[in-house]
Amino acid sequence: MENRWQQAAAGQGARMLERLHEYVAHETPTGDADALNAFADRLVARYADLGGTARRVPAATGDHVVANLPGRGPRADEPPLLFLAHHDTVWPVGQLDGPMPWREEDGIVHGPGVFDMKGGLVVLETALRLIAEQGADHRPVRIVVAADEEVGSPSARELVIAESEGVVAALGLEPPHQNGDLKTARRGSSRVRIEITGREAHAALDPESGVSAIDELVDQLAAVRSLVGSFDDVLCNVGTITGGGRTNVVPGTASADIGFRFIDPDTERAVLDSIGKLEPVRAGARVQVSVISNRPAWQPSVEGDELLAKVAAAGRSVGQEVGGAVAAGAADTNLTGWLGVPSLDGFGPVGKGAHATHEQIVAASLPERAALIAAIITTL
Repeated sequence: MENRWQQAAAGQGARMLERLHEYVAHETPTGDADALNAFADRLVARYADLGGTARRVPAATGDHVVANLPGRGPRADEPPLLFLAHHDTVWPVGQLDGPMPWREEDGIVHGPGVFDMKGGLVVLETALRLIAEQGADHRPVRIVVAADEEVGSPSARELVIAESEGVVAALGLEPPHQNGDLKTARRGSSRVRIEITGREAHAALDPESGVSAIDELVDQLAAVRSLVGSFDDVLCNVGTITGGGRTNVVPGTASADIGFRFIDPDTERAVLDSIGKLEPVRAGARVQVSVISNRPAWQPSVEGDELLAKVAAAGRSVGQEVGGAVAAGAADTNLTGWLGVPSLDGFGPVGKGAHATHEQIVAASLPERAALIAAIITTL
């Protein structure tokens, strides 16, 4: 016999696709404050329509959204359940008109942000609407939608920490594992910038007077690779390199942004401390190291296992088998897990291709995820 949330969500597929198309059509690259703020206005209006109080939280690179929906019935005074999401994407404006047009083919939906993570926003909205329509009792719900998650949530970090206080659990709307499993822990993620200052000079007439910032940067990156190699299971990716200007000028500045992933806090601290102590290789060069974003490792815990068991029970009530596994990627649930809040992530629709031009979701998983979240909110 179908659970009521299965029945309620079963007919929502077309409506959810319509809402997802609307959200994807409103492109929201990280750092595009105007686009992000306009999208935030959409979310504030949606959550208000669902009976909540919602507000934009100002940030220079794009405003975040916080919403609170009151509980209902005898559970109205229980601690809230926190949902974490984001409305920024890695894709520039114009991606829809270029290599990633919105399209639906054989039950698969393609487009920038469908998987990471506007599909998750639609899933939560739908679950909340179904609960409201049925007048079901539930604990309060709190929602934080970050505007800069894709670059490590530098301006949302303190907001996420503050809004995590007093919640019963935190659930992330990021994409799940490819088989649909939830994410039970995550690697720590830090972005580090190495900035080199050298001294410019004519590259042919007076090269000895110059100090090449690019040569210094190359040597520093080699040192970083050597350092990382002395630790077990640390991921290191040099994402950007900039510097110099003309081939006949010894370059005076250069920089690199590096992404690191760590399985545990001790390794994370040791690597970051060592990189912070880098010294110039050549006389006259200056090296500055700064951490531009940090999300600490979220490790498995007994509380997390207990939360997964409760979510799995809710899943069985709507005819779904829910599993969980550790994830390599980082998200804002790193912060809640690190703080000791029971956390799970991956409640977005099933799909693949995050940060890739083949980004896609399985359309049928949208109502399935909505039914799961409705069951969780009303039973957890």
